[in-house]
Amino acid sequence: MLLSGTTYTRRDIEARVGLLEQIGGVRRLRLTEGVEDGVEIVEVRTGAGLAYRLAPHRGLDIGLAEFAGTPFSWLSPNRIAHPAYFRHEGLEWLRTAAGGLLMSCGMRQVGAPSVDDGEALGIHGRLHHAPAHNVAAVGAWRGDEYEVRVSGTVAETRLFGENLLLPRAVWSRLGENRLCLRDRVENIGFEPSPLMMLYHFNFGFPLLTPEVELTFPPARVEPREAETPLAGHDRWEAPVAGYRERVYYHRDVRATRQSDGGRALAEAVLRQPRFPVAGAMRPVTVRLRWDIATLPNLVQWKNPGTTTHALGIEPTNCTVGGRAADRARGTLQHIAPGETVEFFLELVVEAEA
Repeated sequence: MLLSGTTYTRRDIEARVGLLEQIGGVRRLRLTEGVEDGVEIVEVRTGAGLAYRLAPHRGLDIGLAEFAGTPFSWLSPNRIAHPAYFRHEGLEWLRTAAGGLLMSCGMRQVGAPSVDDGEALGIHGRLHHAPAHNVAAVGAWRGDEYEVRVSGTVAETRLFGENLLLPRAVWSRLGENRLCLRDRVENIGFEPSPLMMLYHFNFGFPLLTPEVELTFPPARVEPREAETPLAGHDRWEAPVAGYRERVYYHRDVRATRQSDGGRALAEAVLRQPRFPVAGAMRPVTVRLRWDIATLPNLVQWKNPGTTTHALGIEPTNCTVGGRAADRARGTLQHIAPGETVEFFLELVVEAEA
């Protein structure tokens, strides 16, 4: 294990601590107040600066994320409401959207409310509010490396309808500022089903200031609305009251690197030259990567408004026009009976000397 610039064996670490959680690890907590009452949180600390919280009651999505004790994700004023408060109709999703580092949208609907194939669909589907089952939060040595892995399964099912399972795993190693996420959507039913997935990563202050440098992977970029200017999509502004959100499609994204397993990964980069680290301002870079084999496009949500001061970087296999619009366009993807589709993403945080 490489920790604070020094390489240690497992026995070296065990000689220096009474409990490994002194350095990092995983623990499960439960919230007790207001709309969050009863919501479970799984807290992961890597011991190298990166820490994040997962919500098993909310699809194992990722809430607060910090580096060196400073947040870099955006949190919604809605808090992490218990899923019992969720209403699917229309825009009601917006009342309980938690923000955080990741809000998962899908599995059968993403984007604007619509009526498709006789089914009324609310914004962004059900996944962000779906409790996971078979949840496990485990830390284990693998040789001289210690890995934390959180896993669980989310279902989207209906009598006489869809039967989709999503086993999710999120893992990190102690000593590394890196998290990986793998989803495997399985159609265990006997009819094909629409498959719409969007990974709504939300970045916020103090990572986002006018000094932040944004770099997107090679792609064809166009605004969702024709009247939205393309200029400035890769820059950030100070909070602007009344700002109207801007959405951009990055289509046919091209890979810029490969994963350890040979996946072709696209990468979006946020570099903040003045990020608070241990009482000093240091350059910090956040890299979000994803497998373009199943997430060929990117949606960018730019909203430097007040309160909702967030940048969404959202790898996806669809648009945000809603399922009916994707069907009409001929771009709606499906998952066949018995088929499994895998999605992979990773996030890396780097601090410069």
